[in-house]
Amino acid sequence: MLNKKLWWITLIALIFIVGCQPTSGGSGEEDGSKTLTLWHIETGPSEKALLDAVKRFEDSHEGVNVEVVRQENDPYKTKLSVAMGGGTPPDVFHSWGGGWLEKFVDAGQVKDISSDIDTSAYLPSALTPATFDGKNYGAPLAMDIVPVWYNKDMFEKYGLEEPKTYEELLNIVKTLKENDIIPFSIANKSKWPGSFYYMYFAERIGGPELFSEAFNREGRGFDAEAYVKAGEKIQELVKMGAFPDGFNGMNFDTGQSRQLIYAEKAGMIIQGNWMLGTTRADMPAFEEKLGFFLFPSIEGGKGSRQDIVGGVSPVFSVAEKTEYPDLAAELVNELASKKTAQQLANEDGAISAVKGVEYKDQYVKKINEVLQEAEYLQTFYDQTLPPELAEVHLDTTQALFGLSMTPEEAAKKTEEKAKEVLEK
Repeated sequence: MLNKKLWWITLIALIFIVGCQPTSGGSGEEDGSKTLTLWHIETGPSEKALLDAVKRFEDSHEGVNVEVVRQENDPYKTKLSVAMGGGTPPDVFHSWGGGWLEKFVDAGQVKDISSDIDTSAYLPSALTPATFDGKNYGAPLAMDIVPVWYNKDMFEKYGLEEPKTYEELLNIVKTLKENDIIPFSIANKSKWPGSFYYMYFAERIGGPELFSEAFNREGRGFDAEAYVKAGEKIQELVKMGAFPDGFNGMNFDTGQSRQLIYAEKAGMIIQGNWMLGTTRADMPAFEEKLGFFLFPSIEGGKGSRQDIVGGVSPVFSVAEKTEYPDLAAELVNELASKKTAQQLANEDGAISAVKGVEYKDQYVKKINEVLQEAEYLQTFYDQTLPPELAEVHLDTTQALFGLSMTPEEAAKKTEEKAKEVLEK
């Protein structure tokens, strides 16, 4: 009886021991390796710069792998929000700072990396969009400006010069229309390309203090006369036929607006300085025809031609739920390093958020000089505003372009949402 009892005890013990042995071929740390996930939206040369940074990181961190996932630009925000809300975020992710990132910070979903990065290595203006309550939640890699890009050969053919006033710009629009050329190419299905026009018109009319007054609820609101007039200017261009047919349904991500420029069916496009790198990837031969100028001043307006719309992107942040916070922060340091910034500047035309980068490319050097000489930088509304207010701004702006909403209605709707969101 005793021997039989011992036999059963031994058998149970063996089953327990075997059951506790690790299985082969699993994920995680079973083979001693660690995996980080990185989400970004870069393409072309800028994506290559990130992949090169990831390789440097992996080479210097034995046993650590990085799963890189490139997301499409337009669905990215929704995907990350779902991942954050579901508790399965990537370890490191792309952002633009501003209200969109702050939403995740307020929810406790982003790691404070103030002590993990050398903030002195970055331009102060580039750190600001990812700094909340004195703490840093992201490392910036590049900065953007949004000029008006144009076909230099086309301008020369029709005797056109870079405009300094809005009236001169309207004359260019009329001349191109008379020659069966689309004045401005735009693909506005994703709404943010149209926002550039609204921001520029509002700033040129209302001055650099306009947005900060409305955002901080100190003075004019989003229903101010300058915002109404900005909507009127947009609809004036629409009624002039300044944009391609069906532009509100055209997809920016698939290159529909750029193709009209490359095919010389359109003369101008308002886009960020990423247009240079994209052109070099899409249509290298077209670069010699590509010129740019700053959005002109408007007579009687309070804004200056030296005021520019721009932002910071990418900013790399670490999810609070990461299993490897130290490694994730080290990956951020490599992604937002001077070496990555230098490569991005010379291969993709990016303006560095990192100090000490040398611009060998004369074209990029010229764009950087514009940023350095700017009197005021208006950050992108859809990144600076809280997400629910940014959505209303984008929706109403697209409606303005579609002539389905009056400028007064658009301004009123945005101000009503601002009161609800910013004054609570």
